[in-house]
Amino acid sequence: MFGDIYRGRKVLITGHTGFKGSWLAFWLKELGAELCGVALPMETEHVHFDLLGLDMRSETADIRDRGKIAEIVADFRPEAVFHLAARPLVRRSYREPVETFSVNVMGTIHVLDACRLTDSVRAVVAVTSDKCYENTGKREGYKESDPMGGFDPYSASKGCAELAVASYRRSFFDPDEYGKKHRLLLASARAGNVIGGGDWAEDRLVPDMMKAAAAGETVTIRNPRATRPWQHVLEPLSGYLVLGARLLAGETRFARGWNFGPAAGENISVEQVASALAKEWDRVRYRIDPPADAPHEAALLALNCTLARKELLWHGVWTPEETFARTAAWYRDFHTANRVRTAEDFDAYISDARQRGLAWTK
Repeated sequence: MFGDIYRGRKVLITGHTGFKGSWLAFWLKELGAELCGVALPMETEHVHFDLLGLDMRSETADIRDRGKIAEIVADFRPEAVFHLAARPLVRRSYREPVETFSVNVMGTIHVLDACRLTDSVRAVVAVTSDKCYENTGKREGYKESDPMGGFDPYSASKGCAELAVASYRRSFFDPDEYGKKHRLLLASARAGNVIGGGDWAEDRLVPDMMKAAAAGETVTIRNPRATRPWQHVLEPLSGYLVLGARLLAGETRFARGWNFGPAAGENISVEQVASALAKEWDRVRYRIDPPADAPHEAALLALNCTLARKELLWHGVWTPEETFARTAAWYRDFHTANRVRTAEDFDAYISDARQRGLAWTK
């Protein structure tokens, strides 16, 4: 896969113990990479990364600690860096706005600066969010050229992180100066709502529903009509890995921002997601009761991913139905049979991607 470009290379992942980070670490180990992860201890009852038992270097550090991050990067000397560590929750950002900006903006800058000071680094993929855009309710989806913004502290912090990435790219890693003044290519990746097994974060639709089902409880749906670009966690990760491979190969035109999300027309409402999950696991129960004093959350959010499909030849693999079925089955089997389906889901995804003839599978 990916032309075998990751085999034997040193790759650093920030946020490797988180939901997306743990799946990415699993995939990179399958690709033969030598890994180092940097993250804080998880605050959830279960930790997907621990369940995987991956053989890799794992460092406990806060990306707000500039000196520690620089020390780890300099010591490990990675060739590729995937920056995923973040404060990821909208509603928590209202409670902790300063911490949210500190982690998502200054933490990103600390990682970028550590890479700037370490001459082994050749490729950096900084992961932000689809919420980095100024949300004006566009139904056709936001393109990479649309302005950054954000109503809530989380969304605004991701817009700020994108501006920081763009500044570092222009100031220190100008693609036009690649091979002359530097040897590092920097890109950012913006993905839609990601689901799949192993996410136990607070205040997220799918984890909340799965935790309630495991406990025999009914979950309350607060924003049933909100639509999001739902996708399985492996979908954007394939995009990040395609992007990282192009940067490692020294292809300068890929050093920019990219959207990774489902095809146009696949935005699905929260209530539809809840219904689909309930069909796959009979213990899932929910009721709709939007609170009158709920903090603002965008009702409509969509990404335009034409650029990634045309230039990176990146495409999704699973339909929404397959995504919801795989996700519900992962949690059902974990909670009822203590079975972790990560490797099984990964193998099925790779098999389906190969059947579609996707370029990155070679």
